[in-house]
Amino acid sequence: MTALQAGQIVLANWRDALPKEPNKLRPAIVVEDDALFGAAYPNVILVPLSGQLVAALEGLSLLIDPTPENGCSDRCYALSYSVAATSMARVRATPSYILPEQLAEIRRQIAIAIGLD
Repeated sequence: MTALQAGQIVLANWRDALPKEPNKLRPAIVVEDDALFGAAYPNVILVPLSGQLVAALEGLSLLIDPTPENGCSDRCYALSYSVAATSMARVRATPSYILPEQLAEIRRQIAIAIGLD
């Protein structure tokens, strides 16, 4: 598999999740630093995307409007509070990306969610 880049949108297969976890093939954003892990590391750190406003917790989710770069067809939300390490075997790359400032905001929200900010 080609190396994934921070800010890249991927498709993650979370179909065998437990209740209240992401539970289907869904888009997600790579949030780990590109140089953090070696190429042999079997996981990637992701934040899922959702089209459901009800899932978007205020201050811990980022609104993402469709652009040619992100490939989104509808407005969606990056659920920063649902950050997860996911096996690379569950992930399929896409050519789509979010903006660097969006990635920075998602990382800031993750820091808040885990008590670092």
